[in-house]
Amino acid sequence: MADSKSVERETGTPDTPDAGEQGKQAKSVRAVILALMITMMLAMLDNMIVGTAMPTIVGDLGGLEHLSWVVTAYTLATAASTPIWGKIGDMYGRKGAFMTSIVIFLAGSALSGMAQDMGQLIAFRAVQGLGAGGLMVGVMAIIGDLVPPRERGRYQGMMAGVMAIAMIGGPLVGGSITDHWGWRWAFYINLPLGVVALGLISVILHLPKKRSDARVDYLGAALLTVGITAIVLVTTWGGTEYAWSSARIMELTGIGVAALVGFVFWQTKAAEPIVPLHIFRSRNFTLMSIIGFIAGFVMFGATLFLPLYQQSVQGASATNSGLLLLPMLGAMLVTSMIAGRITTSSGRYKIFPVVGSVLLIAGLYLLSTMDTGTSRFMSGVFMAVTGLGMGCLMQITMLVAQNSVEMKDMGVASSSTTLFRTLGSSFGVAIMGALFNSRVQDVMTERAGALGSKVTEQSAQVDADGLAKLPAAAREAYQYAVSDGTHAAFLLGAAVAVVALVAAVFVKEVPLRGALPKPDGPEGGSEGAADDEPAPARTSVVESV
Repeated sequence: MADSKSVERETGTPDTPDAGEQGKQAKSVRAVILALMITMMLAMLDNMIVGTAMPTIVGDLGGLEHLSWVVTAYTLATAASTPIWGKIGDMYGRKGAFMTSIVIFLAGSALSGMAQDMGQLIAFRAVQGLGAGGLMVGVMAIIGDLVPPRERGRYQGMMAGVMAIAMIGGPLVGGSITDHWGWRWAFYINLPLGVVALGLISVILHLPKKRSDARVDYLGAALLTVGITAIVLVTTWGGTEYAWSSARIMELTGIGVAALVGFVFWQTKAAEPIVPLHIFRSRNFTLMSIIGFIAGFVMFGATLFLPLYQQSVQGASATNSGLLLLPMLGAMLVTSMIAGRITTSSGRYKIFPVVGSVLLIAGLYLLSTMDTGTSRFMSGVFMAVTGLGMGCLMQITMLVAQNSVEMKDMGVASSSTTLFRTLGSSFGVAIMGALFNSRVQDVMTERAGALGSKVTEQSAQVDADGLAKLPAAAREAYQYAVSDGTHAAFLLGAAVAVVALVAAVFVKEVPLRGALPKPDGPEGGSEGAADDEPAPARTSVVESV
């Protein structure tokens, strides 16, 4: 723990570090942030790269019937382990938990690259996912420890930039690596980056050591894992592997609901609960969880259907369709940076979830109006509006959620917010996908009869090669069908985003911890379950090197 000279300057106490000490601490923070951004890149880039390599992997290992499990195993392990990593960090120390998650992720990456059959690859992807569950949580929680919320906004642009690079660069990097080095390097590429991040964190990051005498809530962890696994499987398999009304989906739904109800009940009894329910007493934390869920719902739906529309209707190549997302991702990056600077300078933030929700609703509605005659320029404008809304929401949700809990709950607050966003993305892809598929199949049957039904009987998504082989009439029908499907999906997204707007209106603008001192004392923020309690001064957790 840093000595008394490391008391943060924003508290206004006499023990303010001198300029030289501040400069050293600033350099130390920047070095740690660099390592955290590398780790965040690993977590976000992995699925993007691997997705591009999947056709080559199947050609080498076989097992086409198990293809979906390569992604599902990773997603399940990530979602199920996310809240557990957050709690372990709170109980036993953030640094150790974070470094352990990186090691597990790198071990899973190395093993996945060495897999000799599809079964091994699926198992090793699950190991990789277990580590990945702690990466994003660790990044967000450590930033929450290092940087007061008032100053945290300046790092929003960096995080949004990493997200944009992953979404645009992932498919390009994955294709290039697969073509030139082989698919195994889609996993091996994680190793040098991970080792650099691990080394920097090991040497530079100094956090207070913790040791809790309480035992991990194993029953709570098991119930939560079963519940999340069942929900993710329902959203992954529903409407694709099994009909929504099938016995398997009904069974999984029942298991998931029962497990989560049991989990909530047990959390009221556990000595050291995985997700302390008292954090939901904070109105802002609960509202940010809702907004985060909806942001994940619409964002991942948009990034799924926009490239499909661009390839099928506007004639873009697979590579270009990724680049054509630049208006949305660029707008998201710029807005996030502006929002961060304004939040840092003013300490005010409520305007961003409100304006962001309005822009998100408008952007999704505009995207729903696209048809076969919409130009790339106009669709780019619509995407930019949507990106402006996302940029106002994506990082503010985590910032406000962390500001709404005590420091001892920073890990579970970060993991819970991340989990809600992950679940939102699963629901978004599933529900918007089901609606899209239904509309495509209906329109294909209406416009192309038996041929249209045959084209989409296996999947409503036809790749560029398959589309080129279709007769002209069927190709034209499919373009209309995709336009109609995206219309329905984005209209649903706009309707769901209205809930985010309602939640944003009820957000209470609590001063961010680390704000300038009030005239009557040094307190500058809020803490804990009560939204209006002042936060105690925090001591610095980064030591200069």
